[in-house]
Amino acid sequence: MDWTPPPRGGGQNPDINNVLKEVKQKFPDFKKARGLFLIILIVAALGLGSTAYFTVGPEETGLVLRLGRYNRQVGPGLHFKLPMGLEQAITVKTGRVFKEEFGFRGTSPGVRSRFSSRGYAEESLMLSGDLNVLEVKWIVQYKVRDPRKWLFEIKDGVAAIRDLSEAVMRSIVGNSYSDEVITLSRVEIAIQAQKKLQKLLDTYQTGVQVVTVKLQDVNPPAPVQPAFNEVNEARQQKERMINEAQEAYNRAIPQAKGEGQRVVTEAEGFATERVNRATGEAKRFDKVLQAYLLAKDVTKRRLYLEAMQEMIHNAGRVFVLDGDVKGLLPLLDLGKGKAAQREVTK
Repeated sequence: MDWTPPPRGGGQNPDINNVLKEVKQKFPDFKKARGLFLIILIVAALGLGSTAYFTVGPEETGLVLRLGRYNRQVGPGLHFKLPMGLEQAITVKTGRVFKEEFGFRGTSPGVRSRFSSRGYAEESLMLSGDLNVLEVKWIVQYKVRDPRKWLFEIKDGVAAIRDLSEAVMRSIVGNSYSDEVITLSRVEIAIQAQKKLQKLLDTYQTGVQVVTVKLQDVNPPAPVQPAFNEVNEARQQKERMINEAQEAYNRAIPQAKGEGQRVVTEAEGFATERVNRATGEAKRFDKVLQAYLLAKDVTKRRLYLEAMQEMIHNAGRVFVLDGDVKGLLPLLDLGKGKAAQREVTK
């Protein structure tokens, strides 16, 4: 017996819309599940995007850590990194100058800054080389030169700067006299402290550059300050008297030396002039002698005329008198006058 199986689906292709309807009827929460899945995808994309970039400020330097290990260093601007915590970015302010205060603290910075010194005596009290107690206040300005060393080579950079600064300043003050620290050598002490502090910070690999060290105020403690001021005034008066004496010495000694040198120079010049003149006269006499030996009459007459010319030149006014005149001034002869008058009257 021949048997032919009936066609599948009643001889018609299945309708996709009917299939979807049947699926939705069997799974009524399919639409909600799809929306939740899309929300999860969007949140995951946003999370990945937000952790894939970072921004470094204009005064900052960025360091990127990959799985906790240093990877690279970047400058200011927008940068990208691996998301989901694979890379971590840390920023360090390398373009800003920081300040640490010792012996005081600023309470209200501004045009008229206010400071407080209470409670900081342990930082400021120091013993000088001449066994005087001083109250030293200073500041240290620094900036981070190497952010990698600043983050990974030391545990607490600020504490290291404070400890090393205090150690350096105590060492310098302990090797100096009190008057040098207070007035005479404040600038030199600050420069010396900056150099020593920079050397120690480089030794400990802190990555810090010391910009400046300045002594703000150096005074003896309050209980002994009046006596210290009196001693300081006496020292200043002593220094003033020594300076005045040194000034008088510097004014008188060079003047005396110059006067002595002038007298010696004039004497040497006079001696040289006399010697040269005597030498010239001797040579002139030799020449005249030679001329006299050659022509005695002519030479005698020439010498006579030269002598008379010099004598007349030096005499000034010259009077030429007659040999018969017996007096220089003529006398008034009264007798001759009376005789002449008698003759007229006759």
